[in-house]
Amino acid sequence: MSESATPVEDAAPTSPARHVDAELAPPSAGNGLMAVFQRRYLLRLLVRREISARYQGSFLGLLWSYINPLSQFCIYYFIIGQIFNLRQGVHNFPLHIFSAIIIVHFFTETFNAGTRSIVRNRQIVQKMAMPREMFPVATMLVSLYHVGPQMVILLIACLASGWSPDPVGMVAFVIALLIIMVLGTALALLFSAANVFFRDVSSVVNILTNLVRFGVPMIYTYEMVDDRFGSFAPYYLLNPIANAVLMFQRAFWVGTADDPDALIATGMPDHILERGLVMLGVSIIALGIGQLVFSRLENKIPERL
Repeated sequence: MSESATPVEDAAPTSPARHVDAELAPPSAGNGLMAVFQRRYLLRLLVRREISARYQGSFLGLLWSYINPLSQFCIYYFIIGQIFNLRQGVHNFPLHIFSAIIIVHFFTETFNAGTRSIVRNRQIVQKMAMPREMFPVATMLVSLYHVGPQMVILLIACLASGWSPDPVGMVAFVIALLIIMVLGTALALLFSAANVFFRDVSSVVNILTNLVRFGVPMIYTYEMVDDRFGSFAPYYLLNPIANAVLMFQRAFWVGTADDPDALIATGMPDHILERGLVMLGVSIIALGIGQLVFSRLENKIPERL
């Protein structure tokens, strides 16, 4: 006699899948500038990409890093030195101009390219999980890379002029580079975020960088500023870029003089290293402000791109 099968209970009906309404956040990686240096491999790749993209299809390639500053030097030297004759009484006027051009060009390249960096890399920003601060930082490093060829020209010219380096000048050289690296990155962070919301910002930056060349002792000397403005000359030195230019000139231009001490006494402000350290501190504060503003706007950047 077969045993009757026990009835199988009906399975409980499955509940329908629940859908959660949530905003799809774009890929991101936070922690700001700290995260940039934690992902150094990505930063290196981005810098290499920027450098190769700049010279893609170019016949002269990296030689443009030499040609651009040399062309600026020739223009300024001919117009300012020959036509306006401002080189009269200025020791080694070509080196005075060229040492300033290097530091000014470093800043303007960082500021201009950094402002456009987020918009120019919009596809990467929207698709890849990486700190978005990486793009302004990468443009600063690319600009620093191009300082190298210009320094080669400057060193050759200085050695041919009897340059005598000294410890104070070398410290001034390092502080000047740090000021431009930090300040350029700070402004690139601030203005790259603003450029996402208002594309006119990049045009404003072009105007500002044009003014920089006349707001620093490049085509004129600090001695002229001191003579003509007197007690107001210290306000001129509130500009961190002007201090960076003066320290760069202290490192290279002053060392080519027969009597460097006399040139320092007449053509350089007092306590130049102390002023430089103060301006470096100001630049670090500006970097903190730039990072704060950038992080506040970061989540809105993809949707505005």
